[in-house]
Amino acid sequence: MKKDAKIYIAGHNGMVGSGLLRRLKAEGYTNFLLRSSKELDLRNQQLVNELFEQEKPEYVFIAAAKVGGILANDTYRAEFLYDNLIIQTNVIHAAYMNKVKKLMFLGSSCIYPELAPQPLREDFLLLGPLGPTNQPYAIAKIAGIKMCDAYRDQYGCNYISVMPTNLYGPNDNYDLEKSHVLPALIRKFHEAKRDGAKEVVIWGTGSPLREFLHVDDMVDACYHLMLHYDEGGLVNVGMGKDISIKNLALLVKEIVGFEGDLAHDMTKPDGTPRKLLDITKLEKSGWTPKISLRDGISQVYADLQDEEWY
Repeated sequence: MKKDAKIYIAGHNGMVGSGLLRRLKAEGYTNFLLRSSKELDLRNQQLVNELFEQEKPEYVFIAAAKVGGILANDTYRAEFLYDNLIIQTNVIHAAYMNKVKKLMFLGSSCIYPELAPQPLREDFLLLGPLGPTNQPYAIAKIAGIKMCDAYRDQYGCNYISVMPTNLYGPNDNYDLEKSHVLPALIRKFHEAKRDGAKEVVIWGTGSPLREFLHVDDMVDACYHLMLHYDEGGLVNVGMGKDISIKNLALLVKEIVGFEGDLAHDMTKPDGTPRKLLDITKLEKSGWTPKISLRDGISQVYADLQDEEWY
């Protein structure tokens, strides 16, 4: 990518999109096409087509999506399916119609079968049933991968798909109804410490294993792949190691400095038992993660604790 190439980041106000923008600016890129969700509803095909026809971006990152944790995914099933399907479909097709040089579609590790062998390799896609709680979101993301491959096969488009593990970092969502588990834990322990609470409650047994990647590592991987990777299919982006939700909670408890107890709400679901990504393909492309989980959470909390973020 030339430094003056026009780059469209769909979802530039989100955690990954804002991280991509920070990184690209740091690398010297200067020509960005940016529209907030208030300025452009990506669910409106006509408006998306008009944007591409008028602006003619050369490179596209699709980081726009309707996202959330277990509760949000299970509650807003129709919205998660419809919104994500139509957003990515509109952008991918407009990119093809306007001869975009390269596009990166960002998905999610929930695309894999619920009980697939671990760690999750890219070729495990569609080999078994999906987890029920986030099935609509996963189906939408799988459709995005297949759409990128179909446009590659039929039209020769250089569209690549990247599947990140659970992400955290600057500009994360700390809404307890809609956030993912790590930001929710940070907020819960911070507020419990502030309020002098005796305990913090986590959902379920705490036994499920999850993998967490700092968003700065994620965008570093995306930048690397945008420059050096041009194949179909998908690429996992993760840490290559996981941690139980209980041990994650204990780590956050330690970093925050909460001295109360950890309790379990056994009426709430655990979710998928384990989701660890195999990052062999990513490592073979020349990239490895750099930020440890302890260091990443410590930095996030140091940046947050003095702000009115809750």
